[in-house]
Amino acid sequence: MDLADRQIIGWSFSQSMTSQATAITAFQMACIKRKPAHAMIFPDRGSQYAAEAFRNLLASYGICQSMSRKGNCWDNAVAESFFKTLKTELPKGYQKLTYEELRMQIFEYIEIWYNRKRLHSALDYRTPMEMESLLTLVA
Repeated sequence: MDLADRQIIGWSFSQSMTSQATAITAFQMACIKRKPAHAMIFPDRGSQYAAEAFRNLLASYGICQSMSRKGNCWDNAVAESFFKTLKTELPKGYQKLTYEELRMQIFEYIEIWYNRKRLHSALDYRTPMEMESLLTLVA
């Protein structure tokens, strides 16, 4: 999630929690959407974010990684709030969907609803894409 416009710019959906299946894939998607320059990433303390391959990838882009100490979740609070919202706003019964059905639901939620249509109070009731456009005009 880009904190400036609250847009989900990189995500991954996988049946495994390896760094390659999740963190690296999501980061690569984010790099396609946005060209990172002197950015900072605030992941949780999951092993996929602490993996050497992921840390090396971030370093190759010049990106600083900040992980809070154990039990301190404030750096990652916005992302945690997104996941709560995702689980709340997905259609009822999503837990019973097949892997592919759930993957499509997640895609539609993020790429169609959340980034393009959902209004955010933190963005003065704009969508993330509207805010991206405003920030681009200012830059």
